[in-house]
Amino acid sequence: MREKDFDIKKPRMKFQKTERVPPEGYECANDFFEDMYMDKDMIWMGQNTNHLHGDTIANAMIDAIKEKTFCRYPAPEGFSELKQLILDDLGFEGLEVLLTSGATESLYLVMQALLEPEDNVILSDPGYFIIGDFANRFAGEVRYVPIYYPENNYKLTPKLLKENMDENTRMVILIDPLNPLGSSYTEEELKEFAQIAKENDLYLLHDITYKDFAREHFLVENYAPGQTLTIYSFSKIFGMAGLRIGGVVSSKPIIDAIKNAVVNDLGVNIISQYGAIAGLKSKPEWFEEMRETCFENQRLISEMIEPIEGVFLPVYPSDANMMAVDLYGAGINPKDMSNYLVGKKLFTREGEYTSEDFGDRYLRISFSIPTEEIKVFCEEFPKAVEALRTK
Repeated sequence: MREKDFDIKKPRMKFQKTERVPPEGYECANDFFEDMYMDKDMIWMGQNTNHLHGDTIANAMIDAIKEKTFCRYPAPEGFSELKQLILDDLGFEGLEVLLTSGATESLYLVMQALLEPEDNVILSDPGYFIIGDFANRFAGEVRYVPIYYPENNYKLTPKLLKENMDENTRMVILIDPLNPLGSSYTEEELKEFAQIAKENDLYLLHDITYKDFAREHFLVENYAPGQTLTIYSFSKIFGMAGLRIGGVVSSKPIIDAIKNAVVNDLGVNIISQYGAIAGLKSKPEWFEEMRETCFENQRLISEMIEPIEGVFLPVYPSDANMMAVDLYGAGINPKDMSNYLVGKKLFTREGEYTSEDFGDRYLRISFSIPTEEIKVFCEEFPKAVEALRTK
């Protein structure tokens, strides 16, 4: 029988994600990330994850595994204790919590449930591409507002919002503190955003993933109740990035609307929920020490960078656990810097991951890792600048 040649059907691309360009030597981004993950000697400064924990969270999950709790489906909407602990952590009363498989799922569900094709969404550039990708699937337009300027303190401002919104604007996305720059909002700025939202019937999506690293932080829900969606993550301060648990907090009518978009009706990972409960209960024991380590780590980075010609920190101090290092004045492509540092066992990220317009200017580095590893970076980075500047 003669073999028949079959044509492989190519499906229509219903959705389009921002393409992740793989580093040199890799066919796809996933292969690169897998190599980084598997390299136990790699210093992890490229994904804003937190490596400064003791064993409390891990032990709670180990105990849950030993008891074989994973053999039963969890309650479909999660443990009531966990949801109340989240509200207590935020200081909220009378609101609802929807647990999700990571804060990223919360972002998707919010967009799917609340946006219509005639709507537009306001998002800053630089920002977090995934949010814009999700919004593009359900809204007619995502308006990226350039904010990489000192005159607006490297963040979206109420003035910029007014200049870029119109009668079809439905949602404003406030990443606070901002990935990748570490800028954050004052209480007065959030009050202004809240007033704009009230006057124009807007949703305020307040992504507070990095709030616990900030010197001080405020919640816009307190000024725009009924119009705010607070995105909550366990990936960063609790160091649970690989466990995929998060949530969205809002008023009952909004959460009820979002529940209609839920696909995962069988609940959030049960082991992750035990870890999250342990993390929230133990937070007073380790919280301040972790913050102080992060403050010290970014101080060391700042002192190292300050004398390097053509290199500077747009936002310092950072209110997140990451910062951008601007390399433009040194004539260095951030991708070249990232590739060079990988060779020194330092995993960082080039700016194009978070901005199309400004990504060729900066390298993003996270510093919620042991100080000994930060010192390695501080030793290698000046050498890298001189090697690449000469090249």
